[in-house]
This record gives sequence, C-alpha cells and structure tokens, in this order.
Amino acid sequence: MAAAAAGGAGGGGGSAALGDGGAIDYSVHEAWNEATNVYLLVVLASLALLVYARRNKRRILRIFTLPPAAETPPEPNFYDSVKKIRLRQQLEMYSIARKYEQQQQQPPKQTESVQLSVE
Repeated sequence: MAAAAAGGAGGGGGSAALGDGGAIDYSVHEAWNEATNVYLLVVLASLALLVYARRNKRRILRIFTLPPAAETPPEPNFYDSVKKIRLRQQLEMYSIARKYEQQQQQPPKQTESVQLSVE
C-alpha cells in the first residue's frame, strides 16, 4: 500500500502502477484480484439462488400467498345457504321415500297369536 501511495504521489496516471525506480506496484493487482473474486462469488451465489428458485418454485410461492381462511368472506352468501337448505330437504325427502318404498315391498308380517283358554 505504501508503494501505491508513493507511486500515486509521483505524478500522472501512468506512474501510479510504477513504484520508485520503475518497479511494478503489485497492490493494484491484488486489489483487482480481490474485486474479481468478489464479483465471481456474487455471480455464483446468484446462479445458485436462481437454480434453487427454479427447483423450489412452489415452496417459495407458498410463502407469499395468503392463507385460504383469509380469502373466504366472513359472512356466508345467502344464495349458497338457501341452496344447501334445499339440498338437505331433498335428501331428507328422498330418504323418507326410500324407507316407505322398502316398507311397501316387504310382505306384511302376520303375527301369530296364541290364545290360552282356561277351563
């Protein structure tokens, strides 16, 4: 670093890379290598995140979606409740009709009664 500061104090832009006596200042090259290493790490991390996002797209989207309980209106729709009541009535009438039909199809049971006579 001291060589870079000494080279920079010497004058023009061309002499910044040269130290005292024309030697190459390696601190500039080290800084460049560190910067390229950082950029390379950033690019690799970005690619890794992109691959992860593609593989786990549903898991990531599930984080940002609202729960289904928040989407349903707190007050039920009147038309839907009337439809459910009507459907329940129809099912009850159907079950009553089936029971009646089964009773009609069965032959009537004759109960045998035994009469005791006292003599």
